[in-house]
Amino acid sequence: MDFLFFSKRREEHYIPPHFHECYELVYYYGNGKTRIGKASHDFRKHSFALVTPYTEHDELHTAAADVLFVGFYCERDGLAHLAGLYDDDENQAIESILLRMKEEFVRQRDDFAEMLNLFVGELSIQLGRLIGDKKAPKQTDDRMQYVLNYMDEHFRQKISVQTLADLAGYSYGRFRHLFKEKFDIAPLQYLYEKRLNYARSSLLLHPEKQVSEIALDAGFVNDAQFCSMFKRETGMTPKGYRMSKTKNS
Repeated sequence: MDFLFFSKRREEHYIPPHFHECYELVYYYGNGKTRIGKASHDFRKHSFALVTPYTEHDELHTAAADVLFVGFYCERDGLAHLAGLYDDDENQAIESILLRMKEEFVRQRDDFAEMLNLFVGELSIQLGRLIGDKKAPKQTDDRMQYVLNYMDEHFRQKISVQTLADLAGYSYGRFRHLFKEKFDIAPLQYLYEKRLNYARSSLLLHPEKQVSEIALDAGFVNDAQFCSMFKRETGMTPKGYRMSKTKNS
């Protein structure tokens, strides 16, 4: 587990776009709107958002309400494609785990860190049971979903579109067409967005690292390519971005 908070949101409280290195689960007790990646959702009491690593998301509360959110790392297969907004089940199974995590975190009894990690495992299993079937791709989409999961896990490595097409079992042109049709983004653009999100996070989380080191770590060919794409995307150089965020923190 990386973080856990329970707080109150005032009416019209807006959380601007941001992302995390880890998964985040946000459990709602009121109404509002959230954007996860490119999808917008309306949340309500006992609904929750699951946000995958390096996915931008925001949040607007239309009424004052509590919110419980937890950040965690998980290598469980299948969780990477479950990002979205969901309703808890009739027994509030997800809420129950989160409240137990909160109690353990607050009381901090012996070996509480190990207990929290056990709760993370339980949470990931329950998420798979509750929403896995709802998000499971149709059989005809299995190959494309497999490739997307592969890209999510290996985006920092050197990956060609031809390699992805081979994984999916399609020709180069057919794969690019089907990927864009299904995910509304070109495969290379998707990889670059994942790398840019990772790099933006690294610039702030690791201020001691050089820009060139971050560029290579994120999967870019060199720092020149990274700087060019970063400025085109954000309007700022990586160094300028780091300085502006540091000054505002």
